[in-house]
Amino acid sequence: MFVAMLVLLALSLAPPSPLMSGTGWDKSNHALAFAVLAVLGAWAWPGRALAVLAGLLAYGGLIEVLQSFTAYRFAEWGDLLADGVGLLLGQALVSWLGRGNSR
Repeated sequence: MFVAMLVLLALSLAPPSPLMSGTGWDKSNHALAFAVLAVLGAWAWPGRALAVLAGLLAYGGLIEVLQSFTAYRFAEWGDLLADGVGLLLGQALVSWLGRGNSR
């Protein structure tokens, strides 16, 4: 979980490069990254979904603040919204998979 967070931070603060892979759309990159973090967080701390999601959303906010201090990245409210959408999608996936395991 923490390794994934550090990788995300490094990618978020690195200068943009055409060699960086992604989904092709910045907002979907955010949503996908935070969906993965939500799933990892749910597995790491089961039963603590609200705390995990709140902490990860705050982490997304921190990344946006840190990006505002770079000359090549920009802080955007839309990015934080995409992070939140990703967190909800990740949590929904965890819930859906959990229901499948209980049958």
